[in-house]
Amino acid sequence: MSPALLQDSQPMSTPSLDALWLNLSPRLKRFNLRLLQQLQTHPSVATSLIGCWDYHQTLDEPCCFEAALTLLHEAIRSGDRPLHLLGHGSSAGLALRYAQRYPQWVRSLTLLSVGSEPTQSWHDHYYALRQLLPCSRSMILAQMVRSLFGQQGPSLTKTFIKILATDLDSALAPHSLAHYTHFEVEHVEPPILVAIGAQDTLLAPINAPSLSWLKPSDRLYHCPEGRHFFHYDYPCRMAQVISDFWVALESPASLVAA
Repeated sequence: MSPALLQDSQPMSTPSLDALWLNLSPRLKRFNLRLLQQLQTHPSVATSLIGCWDYHQTLDEPCCFEAALTLLHEAIRSGDRPLHLLGHGSSAGLALRYAQRYPQWVRSLTLLSVGSEPTQSWHDHYYALRQLLPCSRSMILAQMVRSLFGQQGPSLTKTFIKILATDLDSALAPHSLAHYTHFEVEHVEPPILVAIGAQDTLLAPINAPSLSWLKPSDRLYHCPEGRHFFHYDYPCRMAQVISDFWVALESPASLVAA
């Protein structure tokens, strides 16, 4: 069964939604589908309904989280229960920020490829390379492909460059070549699972002390072979990690830091 799909400005169409995947980069959603499909059919959570929430940035909108937070809250509060929120990269940062502001609407947070600065994304590293290297946009994007996905053949590299270029031009990113927005994380009440690729050169090394907003009861998982989009390469493994986290929430005494 495919995950349910919710648009950014559309109210919840079902009161039985249990989890919501947040996506600030609709052009990259293909990298999320394997994990979502594995989660939806996983024996431990097969009865849970998982939705997808996409935010489509327009050319006239400012690049800030406030508009996205407002639309997200309108969608979530139209349901009948707190939700498990999931996200990757800056979408994970949006989930964390939402939970900080509206903890009563969040059952738990699953944050993939998130660093000590929660709104950080691959865009930040692209902008840093643009400032450091006298190279063309396509050459820097080719370098980003190697960093994000490892060495690829010429054809696949061109495909990934095209995907990244489109995302760079259309996704909501709070940082730019000229401006960096700092997000201060205070206490976050809902339980948190952070998962990071151990081979992610954009974030490594990341450990629990680096994520000062993690509580002692929260979990931190390193995918041993994973890069930045490790959930695409290892969807079955990550579905098991997430389902174990959700199941443990039903028995709070067993929820200990991993």
